[in-house]
Amino acid sequence: MQLIWLRSDLRIDDNTALSAACERGPTLALWLASPGQWHAHDDAACKVDFWLRNLHDLRQSLGKLNIPLLIRRIDTWDEAASALLEVCRQHQIEAVHWNDEYGINENDRDQATRKRLAASGIQVHNYLDQLLFRPGTVLTRSGDYFQVFSQFKKVCLEHLHRSLPALAPRVKCQAPLGIPSDPVPAQVEGFDKPTASLVAHWPAGEGEAQARLTRFVDETIEDYQHLRDLPAQPGTSQLSAYLAAGVISPRQCLHAALASNRGEFDSGSSGIQTWINELLWREFYKHILTGYPQVSRHRAFRSHTEALPWRDAPEDLLAWKQGRTGFPIIDAAMRQLLQTGWMHNRLRMIVAMFLSKNLLIDWREGERHFMHHLIDGDLAANNGGWQWSASTGTDAVPYFRLFNPISQSQRFDPEGAFIRHWLPELKDLDEKNIHQPVKSADLFANTCYHRPIVDLGSSRQRALDAFKNLPRR
Repeated sequence: MQLIWLRSDLRIDDNTALSAACERGPTLALWLASPGQWHAHDDAACKVDFWLRNLHDLRQSLGKLNIPLLIRRIDTWDEAASALLEVCRQHQIEAVHWNDEYGINENDRDQATRKRLAASGIQVHNYLDQLLFRPGTVLTRSGDYFQVFSQFKKVCLEHLHRSLPALAPRVKCQAPLGIPSDPVPAQVEGFDKPTASLVAHWPAGEGEAQARLTRFVDETIEDYQHLRDLPAQPGTSQLSAYLAAGVISPRQCLHAALASNRGEFDSGSSGIQTWINELLWREFYKHILTGYPQVSRHRAFRSHTEALPWRDAPEDLLAWKQGRTGFPIIDAAMRQLLQTGWMHNRLRMIVAMFLSKNLLIDWREGERHFMHHLIDGDLAANNGGWQWSASTGTDAVPYFRLFNPISQSQRFDPEGAFIRHWLPELKDLDEKNIHQPVKSADLFANTCYHRPIVDLGSSRQRALDAFKNLPRR
């Protein structure tokens, strides 16, 4: 009997470990609920709910293949090895299969489980699945992990030109095992159910993920290079949550993009090339997580930036979290996050730079807040994005480049459509004033909107001075 341990790979199609297990013989599936670990990782309640809803869908799909789904509850990953060993003994499991995950805690969990199972004579097989390239196989000439995306991307494209990652073989229906599947819990204690509107925005299941991919490739991807920066337009794939939970694979995304571009990576449609770049950015940050493990420990990639004089400003931080900064594009973005569990990528950069530069508040506060609310929360991508914006990370934006939220708003939401949607109190303002509705104390008395909590000019200078005065190591 074979066992697949499901983690961030909640799908049937193109699931490397599942295909490999089923090819070896009769297979059981196992999923572990670990609420203590989720809390430690700041996982959002809406993300946990998304896992459960997808798991419910996956249970039905597995059932059609006569693959029972077992669910066990532990608190933290320290208990994972014991839980797996117990299931293996109960069902006479010969080998356990899993798809690799990345991060210090994930690696420690898997190493401990492998050691424990091996000591009991149970084989372990791990697979590359959530990435196109195994970390450690895309390196500089000196054998180091890349720190600059453009160089990493160049080598990745060279590899892809030579060999395109194949999709895993389809899983075939197996003979019934007579083992009932466990019910999927509707909720896990400590993680509240999200609103009905948020759930409706993120339907569960592989069918939904594939439909989104098809719709994006058919209708939007050609103009992605332009549309991706406009938060009021449906210009992105809206697949990030499905990729993070493994409801769709990066291989499936890459194959669909290439099929729409006559198999070309770096010619043809500029929109498709740009989207493939985004898949490689996701890849890049996962490799960084492995090659530079300090980022898994809440440390800055550029160690000298640990000396930055971050402000302890709880009221400013709370205003940022709640969308009360007095800068409409910031506040609209933060409200989008709270109500949908997602934020447009251009806006993620704008609000992150505002917090870490204009407010000079530690980027880790923002990173944690995002993880508490993002349905697509992913350690590698979230940490990479925050450190890029804060100029503490790999391939980071130069510290002296600060996005001005007003000019960014005017450029990417010129008519104020996004702002009006999320800040209805400003819906009657014209296209000029909606980006900066409060310019003086006098005007403040005549509007229901918040006074800006910081002066952009002086706060920009404060950030520049903080970075300039850092001791270089």
